[in-house]
Parts: sequence; C-alpha cells; structure tokens
Amino acid sequence: MLSIDHLSMEFASRPVLDDISFLINRKERIALVGKNGAGKTTLLRLIAGEYQPTAGRISRETDMTIGYLPQVMLFQDDRTLREEVMTIFNGEDEARFVAEMDRTVIGLGFVRKDFERPCSEFSGGWRMRIELAKILLRHPDLLLLDEPTNHLDIESIQWLEDFLKTSPSAVLMVSHDRAFIDNVCGRTIEITLGRIYDYNVNYSRFVELRKERHEQQVRAYLNQQKMIQDTEEFIERFRYKATKAVQVQSRIKQLEKLERLEVDLEDTSRLNLRFPPAPRSGDFPLIVEDLRKDFGTHTVFHDVTFTIRRGEKVAFVGKNGEGKTTLVKCIMGQLDYMGSLKIGHNVKIGYFAQNQAALLDENLTVFETIDYVAVGDIRTKIRDILGAFMFGGEASDKKVKVLSGGERSRLAMIRLLLEPCNLLILDEPTNHLDMQSKDVLKAALKDFNGTLICVSHDRDFLDGLVTKVYEFGGGHVKEHLGGIYDFLRTKKISTLQELEKTSIPSSPRVPSSPSGALDYAQQKALAAEKRKKEKQIAEVEAKIAALEQEQADMENMLAIPENQTPENFHKYETIKHQIEQNLYVWELLNEE
Repeated sequence: MLSIDHLSMEFASRPVLDDISFLINRKERIALVGKNGAGKTTLLRLIAGEYQPTAGRISRETDMTIGYLPQVMLFQDDRTLREEVMTIFNGEDEARFVAEMDRTVIGLGFVRKDFERPCSEFSGGWRMRIELAKILLRHPDLLLLDEPTNHLDIESIQWLEDFLKTSPSAVLMVSHDRAFIDNVCGRTIEITLGRIYDYNVNYSRFVELRKERHEQQVRAYLNQQKMIQDTEEFIERFRYKATKAVQVQSRIKQLEKLERLEVDLEDTSRLNLRFPPAPRSGDFPLIVEDLRKDFGTHTVFHDVTFTIRRGEKVAFVGKNGEGKTTLVKCIMGQLDYMGSLKIGHNVKIGYFAQNQAALLDENLTVFETIDYVAVGDIRTKIRDILGAFMFGGEASDKKVKVLSGGERSRLAMIRLLLEPCNLLILDEPTNHLDMQSKDVLKAALKDFNGTLICVSHDRDFLDGLVTKVYEFGGGHVKEHLGGIYDFLRTKKISTLQELEKTSIPSSPRVPSSPSGALDYAQQKALAAEKRKKEKQIAEVEAKIAALEQEQADMENMLAIPENQTPENFHKYETIKHQIEQNLYVWELLNEE
C-alpha cells in the first residue's frame, strides 16, 4: 500500500533518518517507537507530505487516502462542534453519517449537549478530540496518529482502542501508552540513531527482542573498539620503524575502510531510583466527609466521603471535567469548598501539577536545579537520573529558561522525586515522559513507603501501582477496591450502555389529586403502566445482551487477518448500529 525506499532526512546538516526502507500493508497496525528526538514525528510528517525527504522516496498506491493527527494543530472558532465535524462530508448525503458521527463523537467523551457548542469554548485537548473524530470518520486507507491518547480519559482510550482494532484502515502511530499500543498494534518499528529496526510483534515482545539485539550490538561494538585500540597502538608503536612500514600502512588503510559501529550505550533500564524515606504520618493522611464543590450554578461533585489510610496508593480516574483535578486543588488548599477535608497528623505533601514547571528558577541549569534539592548518596547519581528522564549529556547544562514546556514538566518531576514527603499527589505525571522514564518513575513509586494519590489515564502506569480506584462522574466519587484492571473489568459490564447516556434521567413527575395523594384508580393505572414498561425494558436488555455477544464473536473472528473481508466489516457495523438503536429505545423506556 505504501513503500518507504532508502529514505534520508537531515535538519541543518544533522541526520535524523539515514537510508531507511520498509512497507506498510493494508490493515496493518504498527507502533512507531524510539526515544524523544529519534525522528518518529519527522517520519510521520514525511509520510503525510508535510516534509520532503533529503533523499529517497515514498511511494503510494493510486487514490490512497491518509489521515494525519499531529500533536499540535490550528483550529477554526466560528463553527459548532457538529458543524465542524460535518465539514468532512463535503455536501454528500449527510444523513447516512449522522449515527456514525454521534457514536464517534460520544465515544471520544463528548455529550449530546456539546454538539451545538462553538468550538471556541473547548480547551485544546477537547479540540484535538474533535479533529480526531473528523479523521476517523473519513475512514482513510492509512491513519497516522501522533500521541492520540495524550488528551483522552480511560473510557475514551478504551473506545479508541476498540475502534482501531476493528477499523479497515492501516495504522501507524506514535504513543507512550504501552497498554494502548500493545492492545492495538501487532508490529513494532523502532527508530534509533537514524536507523529502523522492524519487528513483526507487539510492543511487549519487542522489548524482549530489543534487549537481546542491544546486548549483541554492545558486544560487537566493544569488540570493534578493542580492535581499533589495538590497531592504533600497533601503528603508534611501529610508525617510525622501517622494517614495519608495510604493516603500519596496511593497518592505517584497514582503519580508514572500517565501517564504524554505532550503538546507543545509554542504558538506564536498571537505574534504581528511590524516594527519600518518608517521615511517618498519622494513620489517616486524608479524611473527606460530605465534600461539595460548586462553580457558580455548576456542581462539580457533592456528598463526597472517603478516607485514605497511611501507605495506600490510589488512583483518581474518570472523564475529563468530572472534578479530579478540582478535588486535588481542594486538598492543596487552592480552592474553597463545602464540607469537611482533613489533612492528617504530620502529613508532608509533595505535589506535581501541570503548572508545576512554572515554579522552577529559570536562571539555573538543569543540573543545578536537581543538585540543590538532592541529599545524601543520591547526589552521586544525579547524571544517571537526568539521563533516565532525557536530560543526558549536554542537555543537563541547559538553562531552565530555554527548556520547552514538556522538558520543564519532566524537570519538575525529577525535583519532586528527591524531596522528602509522605503524601505524594501526582496530576497526570506521565504526559511528557517516554516509556523508559515512566518505568523509572513507576519503580520508584512502587518502592515509595508513603501515601500516593495519582490522577492518570495511563492504564499500564497504574497497573500494579495502585490498589484502590476512585471513579469521578456525574457529580459523584465512587470507591472501587482493587487495581486499575479490576476497575476496568467492572466497568466493562456497563460501559456500552452508559456510553450513549448523557445523564441519568430523573423520575417522571406524576400528576396527583388535589389533596396531594393518588386515588386508587390512578395508582392501579400507574402500576400497570410501570409493569408494561419494565417488561419492555427487560426485552430490550435481552436483545442488547444478545447483540453484544454477537459483536464480541465478530471481534474475535475479525482478529484473524483472513476474516477481515468487506462483508464481515459490514456485518460488524450493522450489529453496532442495532446495538445503538436498542440503547436509544432502552433510554426512552427508562425515561418513561
């Protein structure tokens, strides 16, 4: 479908991609991985046609279509959400796409009342979702996705994951969400030192194979370095001996012709980063009772009651805008509230927020920023720690004022890791970290002997780290015991029905007699009508359950490449449409 042939790309004479070649076949789902700055986004932009290569070529099939979601984009403000999404249909029969548009937009986290809101009212993250919806609805032959999950909550990530697994489009994506690319992609291409390494396996298996390849490369590199050193010593030793002139010249030519091996020797995967011992706090670092927060007439949450014990590690999850960060700000004393929120005895809070980077001293270097807070033996490992968070080599000598927003966030995270505290509160800590950095942070948090509250949508990061999940939604905060995948398994039962529901309908108001009480005839009629509706609801629920089983069977069948025919995809879409119709009927019956 698409062929990359001997492609090279340079910026200011610095090679980014060096003579790379590979094919993308129809319906393939490929993860593009590598360190920050390795050239992943550059390759996507080359394929999308935004860059022209220094050498080589990209060949596409005739009439092939590409949908590209970059990390940063410009938006128009003069349309509503619905109008913006509908622009992709170019005057075609729009009615055919309305149901699919609704399903896609709602799947990405919007509710129906958002459809008529101007795009200018949405934050950058939500506007990225609008653009993603437009791209998905075009059904391009090839989807290029650059960090598509950065602005999605857990439910929206699950929806996108399911969509991509059954989509007929080929996918080439960059993502630091390990669980996401593991579940979606069956092929992994790594970019390192300008070259690519192509593995026909998912990311987890790639990590194992890459480790073996890296060990072989390191051995070959070290053997070559020893040979070079021995040769240079021979040349220097016998350079001025006439009897050895022929051998010396031969060795010099040998070195000149030698193709020098390169290998990324920076390997911090075994770096054992530990937090300073947490000073002991009281048994209950946080007690929340009947907490309520309003912004004007809008209630973010109400009647929130929970207790976090010393040493617990918990996650705050839920759709964006449901109050996770708001509650964190209440804990930090940055917002007022109604109800009771008590911080326990001797609690010392370490807090990482998205604006944490703004508190850094811009006149210090990266190294100085960390050196000033590091104490004890950890000071001997500052260079290693900085390397693990992508500040290796000369980058550690940069001034804070020249760092990008993402770099400042990473630096603020490192500084937090080194400051003694016993209650850590992290708000989306992994958004600017690559997989290696996330591994280092997660290992440190697992060993942390204090209490942790983590706001995150990264399932792989939370897996094995937290033992309790607080779900935010509909103004409530619900406690779930167990890890993140225990929570997701519980939610999967009701997710399909809740996906289309914008709110929980209130009970209908029933007309009463003038005295305020229902007479016998009214009660009897209402009871009969209620039984009728309940029976209809049960019948629809049975239909939905049967259709969802059909859908699951189809998904299993479509996971086999030879079953991925247009007829099967059409049947799958038909089943999804029938589920949607029955969910709509179910909602109406419940309202009645």
